[in-house]
Amino acid sequence: MANSERDRLRADFISRAGWGGAQERLLAGDASFRKYFRLTRDGGTAVVMDAPPPQEDVRPFVRVGRHLRALGLSAPAIDAEDADNGFLLLEDLGDDTFARVLDAGGDEHALYLRATDVLVALHRAGENALLPGLGAYAGDALIEAAMLLPEWYLPAATGRPTPAEETGRYIAAWKDCLAALPAAPDALLLRDYHKDNLIWLPARPGVKACGLLDFQDAQRGHPSYDLVSLLEDARRDVAPAVHAACLARYLDETAIADPAAFRTGFALMAAQRHARIIGLFVRLLKRDGKPGYLPHLPRVWAMFERALRHDALDPLRAWVDRVLPPPLRRIGAS
Repeated sequence: MANSERDRLRADFISRAGWGGAQERLLAGDASFRKYFRLTRDGGTAVVMDAPPPQEDVRPFVRVGRHLRALGLSAPAIDAEDADNGFLLLEDLGDDTFARVLDAGGDEHALYLRATDVLVALHRAGENALLPGLGAYAGDALIEAAMLLPEWYLPAATGRPTPAEETGRYIAAWKDCLAALPAAPDALLLRDYHKDNLIWLPARPGVKACGLLDFQDAQRGHPSYDLVSLLEDARRDVAPAVHAACLARYLDETAIADPAAFRTGFALMAAQRHARIIGLFVRLLKRDGKPGYLPHLPRVWAMFERALRHDALDPLRAWVDRVLPPPLRRIGAS
C-alpha cells in the first residue's frame, strides 16, 4: 500500500478516534513494520500505533495489553482500535525508557528491582496470569529458536556451511539439556522484557511505576525467562551486584520452594537466549546488512559461556567447546 494511502487511512482513524486536528509527529519505528506517532492537542498527548496488515496484527497487543492492565500493571490504555486496518490509539506513557533513564545516570539498582517486582507480580498471579490459548515457549520451540547459532553464527565463524550431522548433534545436546530442566509452573512470558521496552513512571505506585511497551508476542514458559531477558541484556552490562540482588529478590518474594531448581532453569533459559541472540546478530549482518549489533557479541558470548558452566548444560558445553573453541568466538570483538 502506498504511503499516501496509509497516511489517509491513519488520518481517518485519528479523526474517528476524536483526535482530528492534532499535531502528529513520528516517534519511532521498530524491527517490524510497525510505526508509532505522537499526537498533541491542547496540552494532551496520545500515541498511534500504525501496524499495517497483513504483515502485522494489532489484536494480540490489544488482548495482552488489556490483560496486563487487569492484573494491575502499566500497559498503555487502548482508547480506540481499528484492527482491520491496523491502528490503535494508545495512552502516552512518555519517553523515559529505562535505557534513557540509565543513560542519564538513573539509579540502576532501583530500576531493575522495580522491573523484577513486575515479574514477581506475574508469578504470584499464577494461572490467572495465563491467557487461554497462549503458545508454549518450551521444548522444541526453545530449540528451534536456538538454531540461529549453527545456522548463522557457525558458518560465519568457520567460513563453511554447518554439516547436517553437526546440526543434529547440536539438537541432541539441547534435548539432553532440556531433559534436565526441573519442572516449574508456567509463567506469562512477555518475551522481550528489557530496558528498551520498559518505561519509568515514578509518579505511579509499586509495580505500576514500570510501564510495559512490547508484549504482543507473549507466550507461556519457564518463569525465569523474562528475568534472564532483563538481567542478561545483550546490549548493556548489568552490574553483578544488581544481577544478584534481583535474582535474590525474585526468589524471596515468590517464595519458590527449590531455589536451586529455579537457578538451573535460569541457566538453561540464559543459554538458550544467548545462543539465539549470537546467531541473530550475525543474521542481521549477513542477511539484513545491519552490522550495528556486532559490537555486542563479546558481551553475549561472555554470558553464554557463564551459563554453560552449569552442570545441566554439560552436553551443550561439550558441543560448543568442540565446534566453537575460543578463537571462533571472536566475531565482533574489537
